[in-house]
Amino acid sequence: MFKPFLLRRSVIAALLLLLPARGVEVQGSLPPEGTPAKYTPRRTPDGQLDIQGTWVNFDSTPLEAPSPDDPARLKALARWFPGIDAPSGKRTIQGPNPAPEFNDNTGKRSPTRRSLVVDPPDGRVPVRPEAEERKNYNLLHLTDAPEFHTSWERCITRGIPGGMLPAGYNNAYSIIQTPGYVVILYEMIHEPRIIPLDGRPHLPTQVRQWTGDSRGRWEGNTLVVEVTNYIKQQVGTVATGIATTATLKGIPQSEAMRVVERFTPIDEQTIQYEATIEDPAIYTRPWTVAMPLNRDDNYRILEYACHEGNYGLANSLTGARAEERRRAAGSGR
Repeated sequence: MFKPFLLRRSVIAALLLLLPARGVEVQGSLPPEGTPAKYTPRRTPDGQLDIQGTWVNFDSTPLEAPSPDDPARLKALARWFPGIDAPSGKRTIQGPNPAPEFNDNTGKRSPTRRSLVVDPPDGRVPVRPEAEERKNYNLLHLTDAPEFHTSWERCITRGIPGGMLPAGYNNAYSIIQTPGYVVILYEMIHEPRIIPLDGRPHLPTQVRQWTGDSRGRWEGNTLVVEVTNYIKQQVGTVATGIATTATLKGIPQSEAMRVVERFTPIDEQTIQYEATIEDPAIYTRPWTVAMPLNRDDNYRILEYACHEGNYGLANSLTGARAEERRRAAGSGR
């Protein structure tokens, strides 16, 4: 059977082997401090901690902790997401083809964490009022043009760190390592992310990208990745699923956004993932999310052909234009 993912993975690895691995000698020597006494991480031939494999985070722990304001915020969104203002508990968005087994894909909720947000201590994302207003404006104009939708809905990207956070499906990541590089292949939106480890500077400030510019380094047993050079767009950085974070769906990002991620293997089956997001134009203070990535070598990542089934976006725009024509005909214009 033809396996497009395996082909794509081999192609990416082959391309990376052609890239210059500057500074590999320095990266190949990692200090042992911080390693749990009963766990000795494996290493790649060039000395990196070996974190290769397939990792998943099917976790229904909410991004944010509950707030008294949630009912009103969800009710305001019910126009676009029918059923989201249902009573507390598991919410199922109404639709013509409900699939309980699909919705159960994120059933591994942590019994000890009330939210993925670990800082601020209240578990809430510190969004500025003006960013909320921008999001609400986009929702009000959702059917006017594609630009009012998030880049995820447009099959472009879920962004960083949004692409690492759990959604209702496709919560898998393939990590590949070559000398001087770490590659993360996302199941959602099928995008590879190449992270150089050789100490090179970030791209010039005039070069902006949807997912920013990633630069990594090893600090003890932690892979630290700093991301800058973001494009100013409605990427939906914190959109992790309609049922739990629709109140943050469409929060924009600015060119000043900076993200620092930390990947720390704590045993053979678990990587502790943390990301601190700083964007003064959007948030009142930096905030941090944390969650485990769980190894699942039996999970099969398949191609995510987003555009081939992205009927919702096209249909919403087409339907809006038809409604405009109907209203114009009724008014005699």
